[in-house]
Formats: sequence, C-alpha cells, structure tokens
Amino acid sequence: MRKLFTVSGILMSALLFVGCNKNNDNDQAETPVAGVMAANLATDLPPIGVALSGRALSYSPLMYTSFTGGYLPVYPGNRPVSAYDASTGVSYATANYTFEPEKFYSLFVVGANENYRNVIVNDDFSSLSATNGKAYIRYINAIPDSAQSTVTITANGSNAVNENASFASVSQFVEIEPGTVTIDVSNGSTVAANRTISVEQRKVYTVLLIGDPASTSAEVQIRYIENGTLDEEDVASARTSSSAQVIGSK
Repeated sequence: MRKLFTVSGILMSALLFVGCNKNNDNDQAETPVAGVMAANLATDLPPIGVALSGRALSYSPLMYTSFTGGYLPVYPGNRPVSAYDASTGVSYATANYTFEPEKFYSLFVVGANENYRNVIVNDDFSSLSATNGKAYIRYINAIPDSAQSTVTITANGSNAVNENASFASVSQFVEIEPGTVTIDVSNGSTVAANRTISVEQRKVYTVLLIGDPASTSAEVQIRYIENGTLDEEDVASARTSSSAQVIGSK
C-alpha cells in the first residue's frame, strides 16, 4: 500500500490501495483501509514510536511537536494502539480503537510527568462542504493543566469558537471565512498564548494548543496542522488533496 496522501497532493478517489507497505501491516491486495495521522504533543517524552497491533505506524520516531507528515494507511478493525519509547520500547500509553474502512483519524499523544494518553478522533471530512468558499478549523487542548482554559478562534470579526476546553479535549471542525484568523487560549493565570494565522478556502486545519505551564522548558504556545484540502469536484465524498503540512512554527 502507499501513503493515503502525499506531499505533492495526489487526489484519491477512495481509500483503496493495491500492493503492500511493510511499514504498517501484512501484505494484502485490494484492501480498503483507514488513514491515520499521529502527532507527539507530550512535552517531556523522548522520541516515541506509535504502533497499531504491535506494528509501527512509521519508521521515523516522533519528537515533541513532530508528526507522521500525513495520513498513513492502516487496516481497519478494533486495534490496540501504543505510544512507546522509540529507543527502549517501554510503553507510555495504550488504548483500543475501532478504525473503520475509508475513514480518516488523528492520534495525539498528550500528557506530562509520567501521565500520558492516546487521544484518537475521527476526522470526518465527509461532513464538510467543498463548495461554500469556507475553510475549516478545530483545536486540541494538549496543555496538561487541571484548570479549564478558554479557547477563542476569531475570523472576520466573528467568534467561530469561544468555549472552555479541558485537557485532551478535541473540538469539532467549524467553518470560518478564509483570511486572517486569531487564536487565543487562557485560563486567567498560568496559561496564556495567542497567535494570528492565515487560512485558505477549502483547506482544513487543526490548531495545537501545547506546552506545560509547570515547565520552564516547554512554554505554552499555539501551533497548527493543515490536514488537507477538500476536493470541490467530489463533494459527495469530500475527498481531500495534499498531505498535512509541517506543524506551524511558534
């Protein structure tokens, strides 16, 4: 099998792959698969690996703030997911999740101070319109703090998001006007960060609220991933082109 998306932006008509990719699962021809993208948002872990059913999702270890570079194909079904030390194999977090064929998922490894978890969500692109001229955005609050933070995302003078977010929560995708977007996260004391980014129509973004207010080496900050671009020629299936882009710098 090949990667679900490629950096050059190959269009996929369906998540059906022929051949094999030994990075992921056993050889099988013409097998419908799911797509998984993983990111390491745990502030104090060494480089980690992520495995499904004991098979590494990617050869490359994930350092803090790094990710798999796009969606990778995996076989569907109920599967154990493990985040582990890439050097020693020691497991940091495990979970079971049911991956469905022809669907996309994000896997975020979050936490600090020997308390970690795998957060897995279905990236439901099929519910997003490719023809309304909008962009789409969501967030994950990966800041390990006991107090809820207020997250605000403002586009074109209007709040697309203005809500309290607990640690490890992931919001739904919301539509926003293309252009300048301001993002703010604060708990009124130890958590405070803001950033302005530019978004484009038909593109889908995930905002990463990261850092540890109790750490002097992992400041709270805002980064983002561009998940992909909705294909306006295939509205029914809301295909996407392009891979997720490099996590936005501070």
